[in-house]
Amino acid sequence: MKTLMLGNEAVARGLYEAGCAFVSSYPGTPSTEITEAVAKYKEVYAEWAPNEKVAMEAAFGACLAGKRSFCGMKHVGLNVAADPLFTISYTGVNAGMVIGVADDAGMHSSQNEQDSRHYARAAKIPMLEPADSAEAIAFAKLAYEMSEQFDTPVLLKMCTRVSHSQSVVEPGERIEAIKEYVKNPAKYIMMPGNAKKRHPVVEARTKALIEWAETCEINRVEDGKDHSRGIITSSTAYQYVKEVCGDKYPVMKLGMIWPMPEKKIRDFAASVDELIVVEELDSFIEAHCRDMGLVVKGKEIFPNIDEFSQNLVAEKLGETAPCAGCRVGDAIPARPPVMCAGCPHRGLFYTLSKNKITVLGDIGCYTLGAVAPLAAVDSVICMGASVSGAHGFTKALEGKADGKTVAVIGDSTFMHSGITGLVNVAYNESNATIIIVDNSITGMTGHQQNPTTGFNLKGDPCTKIDLETLCRAVGIRRVRVVDPYDLKQTEDAIKEELAAPEASVIISRRPCALLKYVKHSKPVKVDADKCRSCKMCMKIGCPAIAMKADESGKMKAVIDNTLCTGCGVCTQLCHFDALTAAKED
Repeated sequence: MKTLMLGNEAVARGLYEAGCAFVSSYPGTPSTEITEAVAKYKEVYAEWAPNEKVAMEAAFGACLAGKRSFCGMKHVGLNVAADPLFTISYTGVNAGMVIGVADDAGMHSSQNEQDSRHYARAAKIPMLEPADSAEAIAFAKLAYEMSEQFDTPVLLKMCTRVSHSQSVVEPGERIEAIKEYVKNPAKYIMMPGNAKKRHPVVEARTKALIEWAETCEINRVEDGKDHSRGIITSSTAYQYVKEVCGDKYPVMKLGMIWPMPEKKIRDFAASVDELIVVEELDSFIEAHCRDMGLVVKGKEIFPNIDEFSQNLVAEKLGETAPCAGCRVGDAIPARPPVMCAGCPHRGLFYTLSKNKITVLGDIGCYTLGAVAPLAAVDSVICMGASVSGAHGFTKALEGKADGKTVAVIGDSTFMHSGITGLVNVAYNESNATIIIVDNSITGMTGHQQNPTTGFNLKGDPCTKIDLETLCRAVGIRRVRVVDPYDLKQTEDAIKEELAAPEASVIISRRPCALLKYVKHSKPVKVDADKCRSCKMCMKIGCPAIAMKADESGKMKAVIDNTLCTGCGVCTQLCHFDALTAAKED
């Protein structure tokens, strides 16, 4: 029966129908829902791994054992998993292995714009790129067939618009696909002698995939009425081209984005007067066409920054826009990102900002500590970089900036990439202070469990990593826990640990205010008569607090009772007792 599905949900359905039995991923927008959705199928074992490298290695182990496997991540996660990726290309697979990667053109929730298609070419691995939910199911299933036919892992590339948009699909039935494991050292042990013999196999595989690309159904030509121009495109760019142009011009839609066909592209180019490539971010298809000696237009027309839209494609092609609605980029009311009311990170960052501490930040919702009025973060690079960076920063300025530098990293991010940085801090004996903001969940990607929460992907109780014990085990002697709602306790701890002559870890522990089990206090009350309009309460940037004019026109603090969680942080800032925590019944 036909139904609507999100692109990510459709990928999960495709994995299920293809007989995938093992899934290991790390949550990262816009890829997260693939793993959350596939975990609902009882036939599929699914887990959150500590990071993407671990997830890919686990998925490879499962395919080696004879079960079809999958690992999912966002584009920057593929950087983390690049080490096993390039070598698994050499070993090939036993049962099929599919690697899902979701790009985030427009950087809706990412620290960079990255075109994952380059990984397919660099690692010499085929990459499929669906343009809607129906193709997401079909391509996920096809990826397993290709993986086993060509003895290769297969990359399945999604993007924000395909991952998070709905379109019609027709679900099918599940098949079971199991292979026997046979010991084969020459194929799977990548010592130099074996690896040298596998490289020619990879090159031969690429040639075979190019031949397959010439006739496969997912690379297709849709004829048009006007052959004065022809368009080569893929993914969401294909949708925009069709919405703008309809069947006016011939369109070549590439479903396998690497390796690309050659004869098929040449024949298409010969059938039109002008060849144009429409693709988001880098000139990947365009460069391939130029390498073939074709005259083609691409990035001199279209930008290599930000995601496309129907209006942009219409403008650049000189066509009529398909709708008169708002354009992407049109002026809209400013809505700067802000930590939620009651966020446990707010008190910590206020304290760091107040004391003018240099903060090397990390990836998570606590990155919002960089936003005004807190403005407490000095750098954010990638998962785990805060810990390593604080070590380098402290070592470089030892004796000049002691007592003024910390790293701030979340519990999930610490498990992902922070542990090895902390080992480096202990091993090389810097006096860096590391603050782990433990909100008992992976917050930014939508409340996924992690190794410190005590629950697995399905919500079942499991081993809980003890952060205090772990930090001590790697050699950190000074480890303490604070409640970030208590500003004095937090400030005292930070000052004491920064003054210490050795490395230390502060665990700022308080559950995320949005967790369902968290019981909130009643909203804070404002005594308008006591309010002096000093705006001290505004310095924490809580969305539940505002300044409004009273009947006399004087600006007074007001509390939005629909947002306030009663955390009481603001009451600790008011010197006039105008803000008071409500008494519980």
